Amino acid sequence: MGRGDRSTSPLFTDQAPIGKAEWVAKEVGMVAGLPIAAKVFKLLNEQIGFEAKVAEGEAVGKGQTIALIDGALDALLTGERVALNLAMRLSGIATLTHQYMERIEDLPARLVDTRKTTPGLRVLEKYATQVGGAMNHRMGLDDGVMLKDNHIAAAGGIGAAIALVRQAMPYPLSIEVETESLEQVKEALQHGADIIMLDNMPLGMIKQAVQLIRSTNDRIKIEASGNITLETIRSVAETGVDYISSSAPITRSTWLDLSMRLSKSV
Repeated sequence: MGRGDRSTSPLFTDQAPIGKAEWVAKEVGMVAGLPIAAKVFKLLNEQIGFEAKVAEGEAVGKGQTIALIDGALDALLTGERVALNLAMRLSGIATLTHQYMERIEDLPARLVDTRKTTPGLRVLEKYATQVGGAMNHRMGLDDGVMLKDNHIAAAGGIGAAIALVRQAMPYPLSIEVETESLEQVKEALQHGADIIMLDNMPLGMIKQAVQLIRSTNDRIKIEASGNITLETIRSVAETGVDYISSSAPITRSTWLDLSMRLSKSV
């Protein structure tokens, strides 16, 4: 709001009258973020009423009413864009996440998100992937150990990286190692990685890596990542990996178009 809402404040010389608004979906999709949108309005005026007409994660059609709002008109007008922006962003993420999940819903592999999130919005964007049916990966760097290519390069190899981290990490964190070749998979196995990520591997190599890991230690979790698309996710899941991580539901999703229709009085 900065120094004030220059468009709304001049409309009301005294206390703003009570009005009502309807939120409408302008396209087909999955809704997420309505409780967060409600909080936006209540931060402006605790007396605002926000009634969600659909559940989080519910599919909606074009023209469908998704929420009814009532309260002081100045709060409705001032909060409109921020609340809509959050709900549209999160609904877009949930919608695309669900499309990915639909491709593998009959298979045991689980879709997980990544840390490729908009600065300041990680908690909300990861919430939206959960609404869409995915699992959350790490929320931050303190949630678990993930030794990626640059960590391995900095330490001088997978074995050295694992050894150094294992000396310092608290119980009961696990160590995940990113691998790009079968040789790196073997090295990760040799040094006791708990989770092995198969990063940007061709499908044939993923199958070989899964067989190698399962035959060596069937308790190690396997994650596939890199270039996961709606067209490829099922083939990757069919290799037998436990998890498929992808940033696409967050980084490639488009906003679900929503609008607010205002009535002056209840």
